[in-house]
Amino acid sequence: MSDRYGMEAMSDSDLIKLYSGQILDLASSIPLTDRLEAPDATVAKRSPLCGSNVVVDVILDGDRIAQYGQDVKACALGQTAASILGQNVIGMSRTEVAELRDAVRDMLTSDGPVPPAPFETFEVLQPAKSFRNRHDSILLALNATLEAMDAATAKSTCA
Repeated sequence: MSDRYGMEAMSDSDLIKLYSGQILDLASSIPLTDRLEAPDATVAKRSPLCGSNVVVDVILDGDRIAQYGQDVKACALGQTAASILGQNVIGMSRTEVAELRDAVRDMLTSDGPVPPAPFETFEVLQPAKSFRNRHDSILLALNATLEAMDAATAKSTCA
């Protein structure tokens, strides 16, 4: 049954599946949470539906992330996605981050496969497929990272 916002109501068993122990473990151990002192770019993103907020700092080395910091104030699902991203984000190119974001989105929205290693842990978020109102929060850190990389690249080409 949908509420007045078109969101599906969650039963107790749906909530238990959605907020599994593994999700809560990942959400409580987000890496790279120290903000960078002199980032090439900083981007703050907010998910208007749930109020999740992420601030991402990046320093690029060429087209790859050399340093990364994130401040995540999100639901457990958004925290989990930020945690998984943070575990392997150093060294990624913009293309790789975009491909990962697209793979996670496709996994959630069109029965796409789980992202490949080293990001197969995103599989824990598959129970969120049927909760479209949670997708923005899950994608928040990925989208903020892409925007920060774009801003850093634009800044370096203007300098």
